[in-house]
Amino acid sequence: MDIGVLNKLFDPNFIFTAIAAALAFATILTIGVPLLDRNKLDKRMKSVSERREELRQRHHQNLKQRGGLRVEPVSFMKQTIERLKLSNILESPDTREKLSMAGYRGQAPLITFMFFRIVMPFIVFGVALFYLFVVTHFTWSPVMKLGAAFVMAMIGFYLPDLFVSNKIQHRRESIMKAFPDALDLMLICVESGMSIEAAFTRVASEIGPQSVELAEELGLTTAELSYLPDRRQAFENLAKRCGHDGVKAVAAALNQAEKYGTPMGAALRVTAQENREMRMQEAEKKAAALPAKLTVPMILFFLPCLFVVILGPAIMKVMATMHH
Repeated sequence: MDIGVLNKLFDPNFIFTAIAAALAFATILTIGVPLLDRNKLDKRMKSVSERREELRQRHHQNLKQRGGLRVEPVSFMKQTIERLKLSNILESPDTREKLSMAGYRGQAPLITFMFFRIVMPFIVFGVALFYLFVVTHFTWSPVMKLGAAFVMAMIGFYLPDLFVSNKIQHRRESIMKAFPDALDLMLICVESGMSIEAAFTRVASEIGPQSVELAEELGLTTAELSYLPDRRQAFENLAKRCGHDGVKAVAAALNQAEKYGTPMGAALRVTAQENREMRMQEAEKKAAALPAKLTVPMILFFLPCLFVVILGPAIMKVMATMHH
């Protein structure tokens, strides 16, 4: 059976077929991934347009009415939250800000987040009970199994927060990878005579293939600059949504330039240099931490293989000598 499998693996027809399949798969990935990224960018920019429309409606109504951002909250989720009157309990003061930092804006994500905060403990509790009492056969007593299920239910309450925190981290990393390049483009646009709104719009369209998240944030800032009564608030909102020291420094510099009338090009040039240095420092920090992180994998995986390769022939010779 083993010889037949080996013959099949080394069969020229099988090898050529495998290579052709791999090349076809690589071709599909090469063609399809850019199309998926483009669809994602279009979806994000569409949400920015909807956000701009919402800000226009708020401005005309003097901030007295609120419209939905993308879609209305699911009626079942909304009715459940309102019927149980848990919105004041589940919604912490920074919930909206955290969801905004994760890229979820409007009432629908807030309702969904609170709904899953209610539902996830029961789901995790049911799954834990099924796993402990049906799937596995631990020698625990029923009380211990119930206690473990209750602990898992408590963990399930924090799963939505963990999901949002993970989204915030990935979004922040994507933004900061492209932010120094975006500042360079913005500096070129401003020094060429463009206004800050036009520069933001231009940079958002150019930086989209590199970071969809940053393009979305710049588009939202453009909308807020157009319709918010205080332009300083737009830059502060950008800093809050990104949650990074580099973006906060840029927002502060733009606010000072707006307030005192200083050239924005000089402020952008300084902050662009600072962000490039900050990105380089992060890369150097990761490179410096790499040897310590590789210590355990080397001990567990590399050294045993190395000992086998070095000592294996000597042990085989010793065993052969002792046998004779």
